[in-house]
Amino acid sequence: MSREQLIQSVQQHFDGGAFATDLARRVAWRTESDTGTVPPELRTYLTEEMVPGLQTLGFDCQVIDNPEPHGGPLLLARRVEDPALPTVLTYGHGDVVNGQESGWREGLSPWVLTQEGDRWYGRGTADNKGQHTVVLTALAHTLQARGGKLGYNITVLLEMGEEAGSPGLARFCADHREALHADLFVASDGPRINVERPTLFLGSRGALNFSLTVRSRDKAYHSGNWGGVLANPATVLSHALASMVDAHGRILVPSLLPAGVPDKLRAALRDVAIGTGADDPALTPGWGEPGLTPAEQLVGWNTLEVLALGSGNAQRPINAIPSQAVAHCQLRFVVGTDWKNAQTALRQHLDAHGFEQVDITMGMVCGATRLDLDNPWVDWTLASMERSAGQSATLLPNLAGSLPNDIFADQLGLPTLWIPHSYPACAQHAPNEHLLGSVAREGLAVMAGLFWDLGEPGSAPWKQGALADPA
Repeated sequence: MSREQLIQSVQQHFDGGAFATDLARRVAWRTESDTGTVPPELRTYLTEEMVPGLQTLGFDCQVIDNPEPHGGPLLLARRVEDPALPTVLTYGHGDVVNGQESGWREGLSPWVLTQEGDRWYGRGTADNKGQHTVVLTALAHTLQARGGKLGYNITVLLEMGEEAGSPGLARFCADHREALHADLFVASDGPRINVERPTLFLGSRGALNFSLTVRSRDKAYHSGNWGGVLANPATVLSHALASMVDAHGRILVPSLLPAGVPDKLRAALRDVAIGTGADDPALTPGWGEPGLTPAEQLVGWNTLEVLALGSGNAQRPINAIPSQAVAHCQLRFVVGTDWKNAQTALRQHLDAHGFEQVDITMGMVCGATRLDLDNPWVDWTLASMERSAGQSATLLPNLAGSLPNDIFADQLGLPTLWIPHSYPACAQHAPNEHLLGSVAREGLAVMAGLFWDLGEPGSAPWKQGALADPA
């Protein structure tokens, strides 16, 4: 079978409804990982849904307990054709955020795949069940097209806690470093830049969550009897936040910023348009770091967001000065940010502005990563994608969101390639999450072509001449 016949076969698989059947079955698993518990479905999704299909493809599968007690299990599946051949590591996650059933539009359920035109609704369709179904379906068809031999080894890592911050993933990868040894990392998560264009991104912005709390006293006091003589923690906290980020979203803490936007990064983003999709929100004029394009603001700069504010009872306020106030915040940051010293920087900034009473509690963190734009895998992958999709792909130096890519790039030392099969307005993490069938169909072609090209002797830029032509 030729490369063109492979792509035709995987798209016929989609057109015949088999892809939808697989995805519907996977969506039905209630694999919520962000509820503070470890439901049994996190394990059975792996043992009953994923393992049998991978074993059919010749994978040796292990479902392994998470080294963190509050984390879901992980699936490590290896297919070794020859230890002397190079190895590809691919990754996905079978867990999802909570279903939020009451918020879905009438006629939709988070646990039922519902197709309405090009939109395929269901929890996990975009993040990440639909995407790893694209990858594994393309892999299965490539194996069949090549007569059961890829020409390289492949390892599949599926975790069941990404939506809970990937607890235990770094330690798991350290404990199983030898089994996870690879030459290249290829995975699918996050959105492409827009509906129309396939996208390749090489890393992600980091994320650092923290909470700011002002505790003024142990109970609320009547605002008429005590207003004007008792400090209001909500007022204090509001001014503390205003000292950190201005009314236009610009970060005011210099130590939380990168040194600048590198010229190479700026050049890569020159033709990248943000917010052009039909369902994308309108960009806010004048918001964020001045002097940057929207693409540079989103991909090449840091943002400090207030995710939630709490003080008193917003649903039923009373005439009382609240006892405390809290703000849950998040720093999204790019490579070059001194994020490891962020707590010290925050403390010094708040103290310098007279907010010693504001307590800081650090939360989840993952580092920022970005494969060098001159790495030979970049142009090679873009060429493979263009050949399969019939159009050029957009290169994003890094995703604006965050993924545990630092584990694969920094801890395991791999060149990392991410090819997403979702789009920005997919409503991931919200009611009415959906996958676009057209994007999934194109994604199958892109991934099948990539898996085929990786096995072509002399094609891929493997180190030390692996897969070189015999001559």
